[in-house]
Amino acid sequence: MKHQIKSLEQYHSDYKLSIENPEIFWADIAETFVWKKKWDNVLDWNFEKPDIKWFINGKLNITENCLDRHLEIRGDKPAIIWEPNSSDEPNRIITYKELHEAVCRFSNVLQNNGIVKGDRVCLYMPMVPELTIAVLACARVGAIHSVVFAGFSAQSLSDRINDSDCKILITADGLFRGNKTVNLKEICDEALKTTPSIEKVIVYKRTADTIDMKMGRDVWWHSEMNKAATKFDAIEMDSEDELFILYTSGSTGKPKGVVHTCAGYMVYTYYTFLNVFQYEEDDIFWCTADVGWVTGHSYIIYGPLLNGATTVMFEGIPTYPDAGRFWATIDKLQVSKFYTAPTAIRSLMASGLDFVKPYKLDSLKVLGSVGEPINEEAWFWYHDNIGKERCPIVDTWWQTETGGILISPIAYVTPTKPTFATLPLPGVQPILVNQQGEEIVENGVEGLLCMKFPWPSIIRTTYGDHERCRQAYFSTFKNLYFTGDGCRRDEDGYYRIIGRVDDVMNVSGHRLGTAEVENAINEHPNIIESAVVGYPHDIKGQGIYAFVICDKQVNDISLFTKEVNEVISKIISPIAKPDRIQIVSGLPKTRSGKIMRRILRKIAEGDFSNLGDTSTLLDPTVVDEIIRNRK
Repeated sequence: MKHQIKSLEQYHSDYKLSIENPEIFWADIAETFVWKKKWDNVLDWNFEKPDIKWFINGKLNITENCLDRHLEIRGDKPAIIWEPNSSDEPNRIITYKELHEAVCRFSNVLQNNGIVKGDRVCLYMPMVPELTIAVLACARVGAIHSVVFAGFSAQSLSDRINDSDCKILITADGLFRGNKTVNLKEICDEALKTTPSIEKVIVYKRTADTIDMKMGRDVWWHSEMNKAATKFDAIEMDSEDELFILYTSGSTGKPKGVVHTCAGYMVYTYYTFLNVFQYEEDDIFWCTADVGWVTGHSYIIYGPLLNGATTVMFEGIPTYPDAGRFWATIDKLQVSKFYTAPTAIRSLMASGLDFVKPYKLDSLKVLGSVGEPINEEAWFWYHDNIGKERCPIVDTWWQTETGGILISPIAYVTPTKPTFATLPLPGVQPILVNQQGEEIVENGVEGLLCMKFPWPSIIRTTYGDHERCRQAYFSTFKNLYFTGDGCRRDEDGYYRIIGRVDDVMNVSGHRLGTAEVENAINEHPNIIESAVVGYPHDIKGQGIYAFVICDKQVNDISLFTKEVNEVISKIISPIAKPDRIQIVSGLPKTRSGKIMRRILRKIAEGDFSNLGDTSTLLDPTVVDEIIRNRK
């Protein structure tokens, strides 16, 4: 394939070109696609404002490049293989021709229900092919999709709908997750009490649960599809028109709506999928993420489909009906490229090798890791037992804000090193800086990871609040995009991500802001104040440790913990529940009232030896008391 890197020598040559002549490099890749009008200029950028534009004045529709351009050659090729939650239910195979027709139909459904170019559509759905169909239909009609992970609470859903003023909500009656059924429509109905912008709700039937349908607002997916035409000419979009909004946690309480635009995101997800995984025409590619996260957007939907690949969508969880489900599915579908999270690997490690041994796993060629840095023990377990010591592991580093993978081995090209994301992909210019923003040029160092030049899928703004985007990513260091991560660069120039340097926790690959979790905890009627920190967790990578001040004595700690967890589940999601709750009489604060999380992180980790100078605290005795009462 034309833009595929096949050797380390070629990587260095392509990387050099991408740095010295980025416009020539990316224009050549962009020529792969169908454009309604070619761009006038490749790039115009300013990190101060920030204002970044790629393929300026180009006109296109991303779905023509995901679907229409493949129909002649790959019309009968499977585009999606859907593996249901229960292994007893048959899977579904949807060809490119069938996917194209379904997307055109649902594009007409959206238009019939009042959606026009520029409208926002919220999706809160199970992991079924209809989620992909709806995402692509939004893009085809020029609407901006905002997928909300179906594990979030009614309040989280409401907040996201209101922030982007969504006009339609697409959901389902319910979803299956392991041996549980979740009534999604009930959660939606609760959210919709406080979402005045929603005009219509389109409901897909998955679980056949009894649900309420509100006359005039709620319509059934299948009824709408039955009366929709099978043809829909894709709406012309500008390169910089918004494609989607995806909410991510920040260090302040309110989630940020990260905005990605059409052309740059298309070019970059195509290129990174092709190269990182060394995609080949007959591959069966399986990314185990949920489409509610950016990994699902970029490497279940857009990246694979832009390459004409077969992508697997999995509805279930790794441990249902048992901890061999991933490996059984790999053998069943003959998966060749497999992309999952360290959290999943660690939980399956803990289940033991008896769940791996029955399976051949001989179809596998490449293993991937995403969501957080993978620890050495998990890396070797994955490499030895799943990859049978013959599959390279691509340990990918990137963010919701980056749109695609930035630092990663290229399978069979980059020599790997456990726990290292290794080298930047072509077009990516990372640097390490110290606290003052001065570049650290030598190797064998640690610093703060920044990018000094834009790549095509870089964040353009945060929806409705451009200043917040500037403050969060471009204001810390002049003329740099700051990732928020600490990083080590070794003697070989390989990058290893150390973790967040702000108040964001990475729990099972999900980013959660300390402020949003604290805001939720503080809703409990007996809690006056709280502080949460991340601490090392064997399975999740990071667990949540909550220090709480109560207005009266708690006699039943287990009941109290249950109540706190219920509050958090209702306001955010069960994924934000603390792993440990410690009741304290006070928190370590400076005289200006700032909570010293650095000290709380050390206590949560059980490391009391190096707490630094506590004499400047408002009440230093609080620290001793917290340590004394930590169990």
